[in-house]
Amino acid sequence: MPRTTFAVKLDVKLQKTVKEFCEIHGFKQGSFIEKAIREQIDREELAHDLLDLYTLRSTETLAISLDDYLKGRK
Repeated sequence: MPRTTFAVKLDVKLQKTVKEFCEIHGFKQGSFIEKAIREQIDREELAHDLLDLYTLRSTETLAISLDDYLKGRK
């Protein structure tokens, strides 16, 4: 996978915490941050999906089967 640089400004204390944590646990900082970003994106997407599920659940009784829908399109 191609790689690129993504620069962000962090609080000095957070940067030191990340650096120390990665050194202690043997992680590379770049990989650690990349994984953290991916996991946060996954959590946010899940939260949106759950909100959609909760919001649309009441319309489930209005749904028709895919077969019936396709028959109606012919």
